[in-house]
Amino acid sequence: MSPTQTGKPRLPWRVIALAAAAVLVVALAGGLATDIGAWYLGLKQPPWKPPDWLFGPAWMLIYGCTATSAVLAWEACREPRERNWLLGAFALNAVLNVLWSVLFFTAQRPDWAFAEVMLLWLSIVLLGILVRRHSTLAVWMLAPYLAWVSFAAALNLAVVRLNAPFGVR
Repeated sequence: MSPTQTGKPRLPWRVIALAAAAVLVVALAGGLATDIGAWYLGLKQPPWKPPDWLFGPAWMLIYGCTATSAVLAWEACREPRERNWLLGAFALNAVLNVLWSVLFFTAQRPDWAFAEVMLLWLSIVLLGILVRRHSTLAVWMLAPYLAWVSFAAALNLAVVRLNAPFGVR
């Protein structure tokens, strides 16, 4: 954030608006791909699975933290080439985030979703590496995301183990 003539930092409203819009698009796309219907309700779940109502609030917190991380890193980065890398990494992560829901819920393939969640996890690590160059706080803002996706990967694996094979009709 660059200071104004009064010396107070000015908020990067355009960057904040774009980050918020991106988060809304990802949340909407993921939500549309998520069907908590008969197929999902029929899956055997591990006893440590949180209640379904918790997933929405958890993702809202994660999306807010991720958008904040993006804004902090973008504003701290002045090199156009590095900004392109940041933008590309966040875009890749968004696609992988939505793709997990498509594979798990729409395609009804938790086995494929488990393989994909490993890529999602790696994309969060990549985000951390890239934003760390510009903002320590931006890295910490990604910590809830990494923790939740780590937990989600374990949950996904448990669902696969309890319900396999998939794709056999």
